[in-house]
Amino acid sequence: MQIIKGKTNIDFISKRRIALFISSILNLSILVGIALFGFNYGVDFAGGTLVELKFPYGIDAQQVRLAAEKGGLHDPTVQGIGAASESSFLLRMGGVTQLTKEGAASAEKAVRGLGQITLFHSDLDNGILQFRAKEKLHGEAPAPGAPVESAKIRAAITGAGTGVREVRFLGETQGGGFEYQVVSAGMADKVQEALKKGLEKPEFEVRRVDYVGPQVGKQLRNKGVMALVYAMFAILVYVAFRFDFKFGPGALVSMVHDVIMVSGYFLLSRREFNLTSIAVLLTILGYSINDTIVIYDRIREEMVRYKGKPLPEIINIAVNDTLSRTLLTSGVTAMSLIGLLIFGVGEIWDFAMAMFIGIIVGTYSSVYIASPLTIWLDERAEAKKLRTAGDGKASMKPKVA
Repeated sequence: MQIIKGKTNIDFISKRRIALFISSILNLSILVGIALFGFNYGVDFAGGTLVELKFPYGIDAQQVRLAAEKGGLHDPTVQGIGAASESSFLLRMGGVTQLTKEGAASAEKAVRGLGQITLFHSDLDNGILQFRAKEKLHGEAPAPGAPVESAKIRAAITGAGTGVREVRFLGETQGGGFEYQVVSAGMADKVQEALKKGLEKPEFEVRRVDYVGPQVGKQLRNKGVMALVYAMFAILVYVAFRFDFKFGPGALVSMVHDVIMVSGYFLLSRREFNLTSIAVLLTILGYSINDTIVIYDRIREEMVRYKGKPLPEIINIAVNDTLSRTLLTSGVTAMSLIGLLIFGVGEIWDFAMAMFIGIIVGTYSSVYIASPLTIWLDERAEAKKLRTAGDGKASMKPKVA
């Protein structure tokens, strides 16, 4: 099967300076945008709570989001999953527990109103309040560390806007006083409460609840970035050994270009940047370098066949020879992605769209980023060789007395 019958003779390389200029401007703009605005990190990286909901009646994502906001949630992200008739949604909220900085301040004020509080500490990451009171705030003291039922403590903190899962008595301190620990309720509880308030028919099933703490999210984000760096380094080493050192930098720069361009999609669209996005970028690296390797391999063959020809001409021949193969590979992959874009939802749609953009920029970078950089390095090597030869001849000239 051939899309292009016969040999083409398109002068791709003559447009390399314009292409490099446009690519440099776009890459620089995206990097500046990332520095200024950052990505819209998903629960995987930013930390937070994900709740899967199933409704027994027809409802859309917009209605669920409005109901959640009406019930007291701020900026929830609601995403439909499956067919529209299934009425299944993923609701994402920042934070693992209901305890916030403002909530902790309000809770401290409320607790201090219960009696003489000598110590108060809040752990926002884990949703824990700990304080010490001069007098006992509950009934009969159980074993230290055990949960207690204290209506006063629970009512005070709940009234301050933070749900309470458990109140623990930590025991009597040596310096006098009684120490308590309050574990705030999870964000999933707040989601359910908000929906019950905001919906006319509060009938739904909570199918799944996932929590990602801020520290875990940060670790996942850092490891995802390192995975990209390690992959690019390994590919650079492979290309340098498989071909020639002057081919390696072109492959590396083209991969960096592709990663930045696909990252620009997430920056401009404000779609969630999460572990699926890292998977997209790693997939694009493999796809891009595969196309680059095919062209590099043909360049190496043509360099043997056309000894003495300038490298730009050889690269033009190689790109034209592999053009039909490139269009077939890219076209078939793009066709499968179009199906996902039409029928996919949620993260599957995000993956497909990012991959679609990655295929376009990956094919482009093999011709207009990797190849021109190889030409530039070859020209520098030739210029250096000529300078060295010129210096050698100059040193061999006899000195005139």
